[in-house]
Amino acid sequence: MQTGKLSVNEIKIKNRQMIYQHIRSHGPVSKQDIVVALQLSLPTVTQNLENLKERGLIDDSQQIKNTGGRNATAYTYIKGAKQAIGVYISAHHMNVVALDLAGDVLGEIRRKVKFNLDDDTYLKEIGESVEAVKEKAGIKDRDLLGVGVSVPGLVSSDGSHVVYGKTLGFTGKTKDEIAKYIPYKSRIFHDSHAAGRITAWHNNKSPEAFYISLSNSIGGAIIMNNKLFGGIEYKGGELGHMTVVQEGGELCYCGKRGCLETVCKTEKLDWYTNGNLEEFFQKLKDGDETAAGLWDVYLGNLSTAIHNMRMVFAVDIILGGYVGKYIGEYMGELRERVDEKNPFGDKSQDYLYVSQYKGEECSAGAAIYFVEEFMDGI
Repeated sequence: MQTGKLSVNEIKIKNRQMIYQHIRSHGPVSKQDIVVALQLSLPTVTQNLENLKERGLIDDSQQIKNTGGRNATAYTYIKGAKQAIGVYISAHHMNVVALDLAGDVLGEIRRKVKFNLDDDTYLKEIGESVEAVKEKAGIKDRDLLGVGVSVPGLVSSDGSHVVYGKTLGFTGKTKDEIAKYIPYKSRIFHDSHAAGRITAWHNNKSPEAFYISLSNSIGGAIIMNNKLFGGIEYKGGELGHMTVVQEGGELCYCGKRGCLETVCKTEKLDWYTNGNLEEFFQKLKDGDETAAGLWDVYLGNLSTAIHNMRMVFAVDIILGGYVGKYIGEYMGELRERVDEKNPFGDKSQDYLYVSQYKGEECSAGAAIYFVEEFMDGI
């Protein structure tokens, strides 16, 4: 009969994790600070600090000045002790980033390349890009936790294969096929969920939020208690297939008409600049009438999606993706449109904001999975 009590080994692991996380969150801290904050014995704290130091995860080279006596040793965590790499492959681009244990970007590579998982040359380019960013960030093999690959499609819960990839016609592709030339521990992720994961990691404003990815495809992620909520079979958050055009809507790749996907994907803007989104926003800034007209329609549809998500979840809304990278200076106009739709008088300036990652969410989120996994295993 199980009693529900933790074993001695489980208690040791839990204590070590608590101490490490306390140092991460509150460092620099003294040994006595940890004892008081976590209500642990001095021998327990001392033993775990020695363990973490031996593993190269914390630093004790600094001191905390004490006006009443000897200075105490200051413990801080070493955010560069381990790293992870994330890859985002979309219709026309490949984005690769390296992150440290704080989730900070150490290096990034972005390449314009057409998606084709049946082309061995394309698969080699994924592997070469991983190696390039690994070298750029100065990552040693022993310190690389893993490589996550974010794809525009629904992925199995174990990250082994694509269960729905109609966006680019790659349903059924496996992790082993996609990561054929990645010689490290790897896993694949649904792009929107990866973006939601990194957003939850850095979200200090609210533990509950809804993330909207505005890129070559439209997706979303539900964040609950600072954790990603995938729903049944990780299908939660798929607002890209929410109907926003009731009649005469454009045909979506899913086979239905009027999906948000058809009116808010980046193609609705950058077709005007031959696929160059940065150039589109420059034209918009310069007062180009065609760009302004496209942006007006885009904001109208986006404001509807934001309003609907606010009505359903009543949480903060975070915008990201390729469009999210440039939308900052237009948030005033967008918020006005959202506020006009809200029947309760909520002001979107209090709940609508842009992700701190600028177009890197999908790749960074694929990497942060391995950081979280590492943290859980300390």
